[in-house]
Amino acid sequence: MSNLDYLYKMDLSHRAFTVYRYLLDRANKDGECWPSVNKIAGDIKLSPATVRRAIKDLRKAGLIVTEQRYRDKGGKSTLLFKIKVSFLVLINVLIKIK
Repeated sequence: MSNLDYLYKMDLSHRAFTVYRYLLDRANKDGECWPSVNKIAGDIKLSPATVRRAIKDLRKAGLIVTEQRYRDKGGKSTLLFKIKVSFLVLINVLIKIK
């Protein structure tokens, strides 16, 4: 049994599943990470537009929340991705059970 069974039971697109796994792999202990869309796209061999659609799917599914980050002079920086705590706790519990 996988610790991601809850994901398999959700009606997620392949792109959303792939991006979610990527974010999980890079999240810190608080469930946060901040890779750029272009970095995600390059690492998992998807187009930036596909990654943006996947992020939208993940927000809609309630798996992540995002927060726009800004540079000191006001320009946009990367998004801060926050994996919802309930899902992060579930994953940590399942990992400890194994």
